[in-house]
Amino acid sequence: MTIYDAILTVLPQTQCTQCGYEGCAPYAKAIIAGEADINRCPPGGDSGVVQLSAITGLNIKPIDKTCGETKPRHIAIIDSVRCIGCTLCIVACPVDAIIGSAKAMHRVINESCTGCDLCLPPCPVDCITMERVNGHLDWTVQDAATAKLAHENRLKRLSNTQVALTTNIKSKAQLAAVAALGRARARRNIV
Repeated sequence: MTIYDAILTVLPQTQCTQCGYEGCAPYAKAIIAGEADINRCPPGGDSGVVQLSAITGLNIKPIDKTCGETKPRHIAIIDSVRCIGCTLCIVACPVDAIIGSAKAMHRVINESCTGCDLCLPPCPVDCITMERVNGHLDWTVQDAATAKLAHENRLKRLSNTQVALTTNIKSKAQLAAVAALGRARARRNIV
């Protein structure tokens, strides 16, 4: 196992961006490059810092408070009465834990929610709250592995969607070009 893999195994994979990076993988790379300290992951807490210290050899220090506070594990709950189905929370969720469609009430898949809080800011009606998970307070290696896989699957889905859109746009552009060429040829034949 590489140092990078070991660091990723320790990070909770919430993809919360509290560390200042776009997710756990970029944060792990920044630690290895010496660009980030090991105490920037509030969801990982003090135990995460201790484990990262053992992997990297860097000194143990308290969680950097500028990154946020370490909190008990929590998940998003959507108030079905207030939800307007805007889909902004779905777009913000880094692990596809929110399901629904436009103008329909959304729902959180509790087992998939990492408690990243990223769905809160974009909600225009403040219908999302975070509730503590009872009895399961710390991230386990299995929790992190599951969240990491969910995030990777989301990235693949988004990439595939982008490729499909780009292909569709290219196809439409090619069809439009062929049609324009056909119209131009027809005009030349008429004149």
